[in-house]
Amino acid sequence: MSRLVVASNRVAPVRGKKAASTGGLAVAIQAALRQAGGIWFGWSGEVRPDTRSDPQIFQSGQVTFATMDLSVRDYDEYYNGFSNKTLWPLFHYRLDLAALSRRTHAGYSRVNTLFATRIGPMLEDDDLVWVHDYHLIPLGDQLRQMGFTQRMGFFLHIPFPPPELLVALPHHETLVRSLCAYDVVGFQTQGDCRAFLRYLTEETGAELLGGGLVSAFGRILKVAAFPISIETDDIVEQSARSAQSRHAQRLRASLHKRDMIIGVDRLDYSKGLPQRMQAFSALLESYAGNRGHVIFMQIAPPTREDVEEYQEIRHQLETVAGHINGAFAEFDWIPIRYLNKSFSRANLLAFYRAARVGLVTPLRDGMNLVAKEYVAAQDPKDPGVLVLSRFAGAAEELAGGALIVNPYDIEGVAEALQRALTMPREERRDRHEAMMEVLREHTIDRWLQRFSTALHEAPYAA
Repeated sequence: MSRLVVASNRVAPVRGKKAASTGGLAVAIQAALRQAGGIWFGWSGEVRPDTRSDPQIFQSGQVTFATMDLSVRDYDEYYNGFSNKTLWPLFHYRLDLAALSRRTHAGYSRVNTLFATRIGPMLEDDDLVWVHDYHLIPLGDQLRQMGFTQRMGFFLHIPFPPPELLVALPHHETLVRSLCAYDVVGFQTQGDCRAFLRYLTEETGAELLGGGLVSAFGRILKVAAFPISIETDDIVEQSARSAQSRHAQRLRASLHKRDMIIGVDRLDYSKGLPQRMQAFSALLESYAGNRGHVIFMQIAPPTREDVEEYQEIRHQLETVAGHINGAFAEFDWIPIRYLNKSFSRANLLAFYRAARVGLVTPLRDGMNLVAKEYVAAQDPKDPGVLVLSRFAGAAEELAGGALIVNPYDIEGVAEALQRALTMPREERRDRHEAMMEVLREHTIDRWLQRFSTALHEAPYAA
């Protein structure tokens, strides 16, 4: 059985530290390595004045962890710069926020080259190399240029922009050429696949060969959608247990039998949080019967706090929440609970289960596993309702049970919230069952299996 070598921007857990939050990428990689064994390579999360040291290597079970520190310059140019000030906004359709800089692009290329020189000596001939996400797009191409011929796959966890946006990036062809160095390129949705293939055919003259195969830049690669998912059965069991926890009991007591709407998102401009709060305000304005009876709890842990755009969104949310609470609050009821902090996975599952409505309304999102976790965490006898943005990748799979909304349509989201809050139990159960059928069939294990199979079966011409 081939060994799996995973490369991602961050590695978790890191020796001597508490394991990182089990988000979608971390859960997926941990599950893959538990099955196949191998190496997990990436940034340690440490920033030092200047470093070009060898990787720090340690073993845990059958998994080898190899981590690299970043220098202050590399962190500024590769991570904060090109990855998060250029690619992140551009890939989330926010060209207006994308900083286009030759300096940060050079840093991005330099760090990917550095990572290639460090991971290369660890590779064995029959390894399967699996690179994750936008930070490391050039890594496979760098390894190819160094003479490595192993099967290599790439998975993009965030959206892929249409060519009309991508061509605004000065180095767009270089970036796409790097993607074509892989044997398999995976995306979250069919829409992302179409955007990528449109770029290849319209901008490079690539030939579509059928069956997801494309001939581009002298290579044949497989392009397909592999929607990432969750450990469905584990979440079902954990949420049932967590419903009896101390935090769950405190939450229920604080609600005083009121209905709760919940949102859980990183503090990011792609999540549509100001529009979400405005939609809740419109709900209270248009459907006055909810005043005093419904609470909206938005959990938004801070992220990338040294990036100006994230400082601005935090200030904006605090202002909007304050205005809404000032306009509608009573002495015994505050409509919005805005929590700018993190909670454990167990506590979040308890909160999901207690919420009558899960409000997941990103302006653009690769998948959004919160939507799937909210559904799996519900009590099947009396489930809540998922209100889901059409611009989340999860909408492709959960449209049969969720209330699909346009997050830019504030009044439309308010109407969907009212429908969710007043939906009869029988309809809620039918919708929940339809979504659970999807989640039980499309688990994270199936995601891993599908990508691994595609990588084994892809045309091999390194």
